[in-house]
Amino acid sequence: MTELQKLLAARIAATGPITVADYMAEALLHPEHGYYTARDPFGTKGDFITAPDISQMFGELVGLSLAQAWLNQGAPAPFYLVELGPGRGTLMQDALRATRAVPGFADAARVHLIEASPRLRAQQAERVPQATWHDRLDDVPEGPLFLIANEFLDALPIRQFQRDGTGWRERMVGLVEGELAIGVSAPAPLSMLAHRLSDTSKGDIVELCAQLPAVVSETGRRIAAHGGAALFVDYGDWRSLGDTLQAIEGHASVDPISAPGTADITAHVDFEAVAQAAAPARHSRLTTQGVFLERLGITARARALAAKLAGAELEAVVTAHRRLTHPTEMGDLFKVMALFPDGATPPPGCEA
Repeated sequence: MTELQKLLAARIAATGPITVADYMAEALLHPEHGYYTARDPFGTKGDFITAPDISQMFGELVGLSLAQAWLNQGAPAPFYLVELGPGRGTLMQDALRATRAVPGFADAARVHLIEASPRLRAQQAERVPQATWHDRLDDVPEGPLFLIANEFLDALPIRQFQRDGTGWRERMVGLVEGELAIGVSAPAPLSMLAHRLSDTSKGDIVELCAQLPAVVSETGRRIAAHGGAALFVDYGDWRSLGDTLQAIEGHASVDPISAPGTADITAHVDFEAVAQAAAPARHSRLTTQGVFLERLGITARARALAAKLAGAELEAVVTAHRRLTHPTEMGDLFKVMALFPDGATPPPGCEA
């Protein structure tokens, strides 16, 4: 039993079952035993690999997409280039390198990173030393905002509700013979899920993320008021349906309840909720990551990188291109939605 598991078990024994959201928050961000607090999750030696770690092409193309959106909006200066949950700083490092060729972009950019983990902040500082760090987007100064959020929303805590007739039972984390286990509350009608009675059946699970609307609406407010654009990239789909809670440890799936603090816990993103929270900014159509990257020219970029390579290095570029874009890999699982001001065009790679 992990130290965090002992703490959670004692808490539940004293006060009763906790929501899945409370469990996720403790498992990921407990100040001493949380996953992001105590571990380095990224890369081949970590528990999972994100798109920026697979290839420099991802960060380069994301950066160039936002740079073109910046040019399309008149190249405002200064502006705030922000990343939510920047991991080891690889994506921002690649984006800044690729955009050096865009006249005026680097001089006008004020780089701000939203990161709660001191351990990850230290790694980010090695790659993006010019950045300013914050715990929340709200702390970034007002002004034109060009924002990247890659695999950020999926780590926000979710609540889970299971349909029971015309009511809902909330899935809770409790104790069974001293071990953490998932159970359900008594059934009750929920006004916030009344609209889901028409497209769900008994036993169906719907997930709600309370923090998502606040993050997206603050992004949309700033973009509508000051200009800018945002790219939300994550796995998920248009509307939540089903149990998507998952945990990864050592690049393999594990039980999300078995050992809190030792595995990354995430859930699929409900992009319908992203779209609903975007106003007063506009949102693009939901686009698969593969299509998004192909529109930005990833195949041409891969060929350019591969032109002078051979052997294992060449194979690495080919493999990375496939992993990022192929429908059976990340290409269809991951989606992209952009936010942009009314009257502007969406960032390249996305469609209005």
